[in-house]
Amino acid sequence: MPRIAVFCGAAHGRSPEYATSAAEAARVFVAAGYEIVYGGGHVGLMGTVADAALAAGGVVHGVIPTALMDRELGHKGIQHLHVVPDMHARKAMMADLADGFVALPGGIGTLEEIFEQWTWTQLGYHAKPIAFLDVAGFYKPLAGFLDQLVATGFVKPESRAAVTVVSTPEAVVEAFRSHRAPPVRWKT
Repeated sequence: MPRIAVFCGAAHGRSPEYATSAAEAARVFVAAGYEIVYGGGHVGLMGTVADAALAAGGVVHGVIPTALMDRELGHKGIQHLHVVPDMHARKAMMADLADGFVALPGGIGTLEEIFEQWTWTQLGYHAKPIAFLDVAGFYKPLAGFLDQLVATGFVKPESRAAVTVVSTPEAVVEAFRSHRAPPVRWKT
């Protein structure tokens, strides 16, 4: 069964729409046949995604660093909870477990995780699909900035095209299903 890595906040954010959309995304991904890979926490949008996926009958893989598990932030109700030494090991395992990556609303960690996957795509380490789920315009300013990176010559158009910005979880599924992967030059 394919797996989708969901990067999102350990907080709920200020709008209730973020949590509602996170739960809906999890239900749509499970209904489309995806297992969920995520950061392993029970808090914020991460916990919302895991709980909604479980309630929809989905399989959830969490990957959490020991330091966060020690702070009792791990979700003990999911089927697969991998406790790893640090954030580097977390990101590597999530990349290995996932067939694609989506960013829901979140903070610095969410951006860092999805941008690392985009960088790995650009470098040819993997050819997995990447999407931003633009809930209530959350990623609209970022999408404009990504286009500016192309316009100013810092990102090639084909690298920008590797990232999809969509407004519904159904569009994420469609983008992943229609993804045409370029050849992988290196393995991580």
